[in-house]
Amino acid sequence: MEKNNFAEADGIIEGRNAVIEALRAGESIDKIYLQKGETDKTLGHIASTARAAGVVVVEADRRKLDAMSRTHAHQGVIALAAVREYVAVEEILHIAEERGEAPLLVVCDEISDPHNLGAIIRTAECAGAHGVIIPKRRSAGLTAVVGKTSAGAVAHMAVARVPNIPSLLKDLKKQGIWIFGTAAEGSTALYDADLKGPAAVVIGSEGDGMSRLVSENCDFLVSIPMRGKISSLNASAAAAILLYEAVRQRLS
Repeated sequence: MEKNNFAEADGIIEGRNAVIEALRAGESIDKIYLQKGETDKTLGHIASTARAAGVVVVEADRRKLDAMSRTHAHQGVIALAAVREYVAVEEILHIAEERGEAPLLVVCDEISDPHNLGAIIRTAECAGAHGVIIPKRRSAGLTAVVGKTSAGAVAHMAVARVPNIPSLLKDLKKQGIWIFGTAAEGSTALYDADLKGPAAVVIGSEGDGMSRLVSENCDFLVSIPMRGKISSLNASAAAAILLYEAVRQRLS
């Protein structure tokens, strides 16, 4: 019993009955991992119920589930609770409108490390950004680890989750928002970028940076000055540098 309580307090819900009950109760669930190759009817029911509720369902091999498990009795299914509900992108834009400010958004292109996502949300909140947008797939979500790393900022920062980042960027551009991607080979130097107007800052994944399609949908590719021997920054550090350049410009 103690193990179960510990697991659920940490945002991990394990076992078929526990996950079914969480779905039935309408709990905010970030993602459900199902054992790959399982044809059990109960797991199929969990998958269909979750997808109908808009929850991301991911197939994982048993080794991954065993590594995630705290109770060692996951029965082929583990759910990660969301520490808060996601919002629609329109709600983020409405927040900017209500504040009478030009939108300042952070778009995370497949940030898979929850510590990085938590740090980005924390910085975005401190910098007065209006919202953070993440993709549904291949991304960390609003899990307990992200919540802890954000030092409570997740409670105050609107986060939207979308199926497709390139499509999102196209929609934002139609609404008059300029898209600034971070790239080592960017043709716009950071201090030449005009971040005073409606802006979305795109942060690429930890290993590969922005994907080609995301990069192609940016209005500007911004390079951060690198004076040392290492040629790249941590994703959350890059986000902080761009966001606070936007803060500096908007204060002047």
